[in-house]
Amino acid sequence: MARAAEQKSKSSDRVIATNRRAGFNYELTDSYEAGVALIGSEARSLRERAADLTDAWVDIDGGFQAWVKGMRIPPMAHAAFGHEERRTRRLLLHAEQITRLKAAVERDGMTIVVTKCYFKQGRVKLEIRLAKGRKTHDKRHAIKDREADREARQAMRRR
Repeated sequence: MARAAEQKSKSSDRVIATNRRAGFNYELTDSYEAGVALIGSEARSLRERAADLTDAWVDIDGGFQAWVKGMRIPPMAHAAFGHEERRTRRLLLHAEQITRLKAAVERDGMTIVVTKCYFKQGRVKLEIRLAKGRKTHDKRHAIKDREADREARQAMRRR
């Protein structure tokens, strides 16, 4: 009985959108899970797997609240009332997590990017990560490393 409930909870974790560009543009470090305060039409739109995270980033204001900016959730065509596509949405994090994030941004000049949006037990969650921007030569180096790894894996498969 417990095993069936465990399998059901795993299947309810459904990825809505990922930000694959963030791994290329930034060197990603610490990861956090945050809830998002949404209105009804936004939640219904996300159930249809419609979200764009390419420009999404997190801002922490002086009142120790975290806000996600640049996240695009397109409005539903048949909704009774709509919403703004790129409105600022409040993140639900513990005060301790916000303090750690704010310290890293101020101390190390890092930024906070959104890497994944998913459902967890029926609630929308965002995976946010601390990130440090990469220079152009770092990006080229990352491409070279990724291609070398891919070639090595293919060579091992052929053996």
